[in-house]
Amino acid sequence: MQFQLSGQQIEVTPALREHATAKLDRLTRLDEKLLSLAIVLSVDKLRQRAEGTLGAIGATLHAEATEADMYASIDVLFDKLVIQLRKHREKVSDKHQQEAREARQYG
Repeated sequence: MQFQLSGQQIEVTPALREHATAKLDRLTRLDEKLLSLAIVLSVDKLRQRAEGTLGAIGATLHAEATEADMYASIDVLFDKLVIQLRKHREKVSDKHQQEAREARQYG
């Protein structure tokens, strides 16, 4: 999977990069066939913001999180992406199961 971490008006420190790559494990455990993940970190006064775009087969998922701490923003962002990825995978598996049921019934 291609992983890109960039900052807008903020320097991406090795500690932030390490924190984000540690969280990346959660996504790869759910789906090994992920294409890309692009995260943009930004700061607006006291608001620390993290935006992420996840490219999966059949869908592009986007989430953003705004917290007082950048590490908390990254955590919330990955939580949202995990929820979206689970929902996408359930839709895909339900569709395939429904097609298989119909093929057996009317086949």
